[in-house]
Amino acid sequence: MTLFSRAVAVLTTTAFLLASCGGGGGSSSTPTTPTTPSQTPVYAVPAQEALTVPDVEKILAQAVEEASARNKPATIAITDRVGNVLAVFQMNGAPGTLTIKTTNRAVTPTDVEGLVAPGAVAAAAIAKAITGAYLSSGGNAFSTRTASFIVQEHYPPGNNMLAAGPLFGVQFSQLPCSDFNRRYLVGGGPAAFIGPKRSPLGLAADPGGFPIYKNGVVVGGIGVMSDGLYSFDANVDDFDKDDDEIIATAGITGFEAPEAIRANNIQAVVQLRYSDVQSGDLRSTPTSARAFSALNGTAGSLISIRGYYAEGSTPSILAGTAYGTEASGIRKATAAERAAGTVIDNVDAFIFTDGSGNPRYPIRAGTDGADVASPLTAAEVKALLEEAFKVMSRARAQIRKPLDSPAQVTMTVVDTHGSILGQDRSPDGPIFGSDVSIQKARTATFFSGAHAAGDLLGNPSPDVQSFVGKVRTFLNDQTALTGKIAFADRSGGNLSRPFFPDGEEGRPNGPLSRPFNQWSPFSTGLQSALILTNLAEHLGFVLGASASDTRQRCTFAPDVAGKAQNRLQNGIQIFPGSVPIYRGNTLIGGLGVSGDGIDQDDMISFLGTHNAGLRVGGIGNAPTGIRADTIVVDVGSGVRLRYVNCPFAPFLDTSEQVVCDGK
Repeated sequence: MTLFSRAVAVLTTTAFLLASCGGGGGSSSTPTTPTTPSQTPVYAVPAQEALTVPDVEKILAQAVEEASARNKPATIAITDRVGNVLAVFQMNGAPGTLTIKTTNRAVTPTDVEGLVAPGAVAAAAIAKAITGAYLSSGGNAFSTRTASFIVQEHYPPGNNMLAAGPLFGVQFSQLPCSDFNRRYLVGGGPAAFIGPKRSPLGLAADPGGFPIYKNGVVVGGIGVMSDGLYSFDANVDDFDKDDDEIIATAGITGFEAPEAIRANNIQAVVQLRYSDVQSGDLRSTPTSARAFSALNGTAGSLISIRGYYAEGSTPSILAGTAYGTEASGIRKATAAERAAGTVIDNVDAFIFTDGSGNPRYPIRAGTDGADVASPLTAAEVKALLEEAFKVMSRARAQIRKPLDSPAQVTMTVVDTHGSILGQDRSPDGPIFGSDVSIQKARTATFFSGAHAAGDLLGNPSPDVQSFVGKVRTFLNDQTALTGKIAFADRSGGNLSRPFFPDGEEGRPNGPLSRPFNQWSPFSTGLQSALILTNLAEHLGFVLGASASDTRQRCTFAPDVAGKAQNRLQNGIQIFPGSVPIYRGNTLIGGLGVSGDGIDQDDMISFLGTHNAGLRVGGIGNAPTGIRADTIVVDVGSGVRLRYVNCPFAPFLDTSEQVVCDGK
């Protein structure tokens, strides 16, 4: 079935692991004296490097020469660090039809799994380039092969009884419908480069996408598609000779990630994977590649991509924007902004900006006064973000080199309507955590709230509606999803796995997942069902079949009463790193964290919320009696859901061990 026949049907029906944190008391009602944020920097600020037009030309030429030597005409995309598309080059004879498919086993086509999209190969190349750029930083370099390694049903992938990958579900982030990620502005101008940008297919797990580095600084990403198949590597016991990955390797010669920070040198319980390609696999000599001017128009040509690059104009190579500048949309907070209280008061804080010198998300009070008697105040939001930032600054990173580096993440506070009340980040946190931290905050708040069942049942998709009944049957509670239980992202993630308990093959799927014969990284369950229509609409727009793009808000859940927004504006996320925020027994928002190991993300959100409660009084984590870890599912001898997990001995400045116990 083609994309368009599937899309018509969709549109017609309108879709790491150590000490457990929990127990103890709820939030404290006795405030302590607020601590003064350290004004001694903890983090180094990345140098403001950027890809130049000659850089992009060289990378393209090197990739084209290798593709020619292999007789594998390819489509090659290059982006800067914040996702701006700088070039898309299509070689003569390159495949045009994109097939999204699991290849290692038979999967019943559901959601994105099995979609066939004529003309959409360039969209996949862009997604690969964005993935390499967004997952990487000055302390870690991750590729699309790394992404494949960490999003599958087992970690490491293979035939085992181990739990799912630590970033299970991250592929459905950076979505084209996200209200956070920016859209390409036709006509260009300075505002066109303010990031981060969306991805046409979310994040990619298909090998052939790498980060691009310049003088040791991540400045962008490359994505290559030469076969039209958009999949993932399910067999990590061998080393592939993947043409896309080899061509991309040739392209980034001279712009490689530093060896020490590549994923294969990073341990996240097991050693991660970066690339299966060695220099001896190349058939060309990249350093002897012809000038791009000799290849453009002969080996292929630059092409425009609607909604992403050169729309309405003759395609030309663009220079990248330097991360950390106002023009990139992410920069260091100024002393004046910190003093005014519009952002957190921490000398290391980076913020998102509107490109005109203003914070994109200045700290503000909750907007949900119609539903919450005492919404979050601006002072409480500031305390939540500052305390989480301080926990992050002390925490030992899981995925960064050198060892004993402090964690680097993005953190976001939302209210019960899903409105963003404040957001900040460390100087060098991976870009992907920006959109994901919002997804996590909204997800924890949504599933903990009284409107969850009603919003899902109000979705026009019968498939989405069906998940309410599945959860209620699975938990043996016909009132589930009505605000009685506090769900952290780890809790909802437990229910979103294709096996329950997580990883135990032969067990039935969790109620927010699909049965395993329908499950794949392209069909995860409720997560993918919620945004299927958005993806179909967007691809129709990119390919010229529709005059209008998908709206800038994901899911078709009912709007919040009186507002033109729903509670899941950029989709849901199903891997850990968020907690709901309570005032006594009343839900008032959520705090999401993303960018490091999942246990680090959990700890920063959990302890940040706890410490903010101690500091200002009146707010904190959910009371222990209503947390999801009070639920025991009747499977086998009984399986208890998890709330959050915190690392053992996680801090750089103390040997304290069980840091979340009793909170």
